[in-house]
Amino acid sequence: MIPIRLLADTRLADTRSADTSREPILPGTAVLRMKTTPKRTGTFDGAWWPRSRDLESQLSGLLTALTARLGPLAGVGLDAGAWDDRPGHLVVDGRTVHIDWSAVADDTMIITRGDQDHFLFLVIPPQTAPSRARAAMAMAVRDDNDTSAEQILATTGVTPADRTRVLPGAPGW
Repeated sequence: MIPIRLLADTRLADTRSADTSREPILPGTAVLRMKTTPKRTGTFDGAWWPRSRDLESQLSGLLTALTARLGPLAGVGLDAGAWDDRPGHLVVDGRTVHIDWSAVADDTMIITRGDQDHFLFLVIPPQTAPSRARAAMAMAVRDDNDTSAEQILATTGVTPADRTRVLPGAPGW
């Protein structure tokens, strides 16, 4: 499991942490950013920047971090074309988390807690340059954001090539 770097604490916990978005990110570290406000407005609840297309190494750490902040998770919805493998579930902290696959290619992930509580995340392609990834993450978690994932990525300079290109030395660069 790779480490998860949390850039801002989840808005669901009633605490705030300093924004560490300008600190260096170690190679191979996935990045998670969630809103820190108590209201759920805007399109996205957070953004995730995995560092490779190897789902198990990336998602396990993310789900552990989210479970610690949100409680037990029931499922994850992901785009089938964005990952090298497509398991039907992962076991996180002794609990099975179901994975739903779709072919929508919309650069998003849905996390389900309970029966009806859903969290929508922008997924930044692993090969994205750090400055562009940070800009996209910051844009996604703004309270007033109503922009689609495609538009956020285009606005911040993430290209279609970033979504498919695999860098030498993956999974972490």
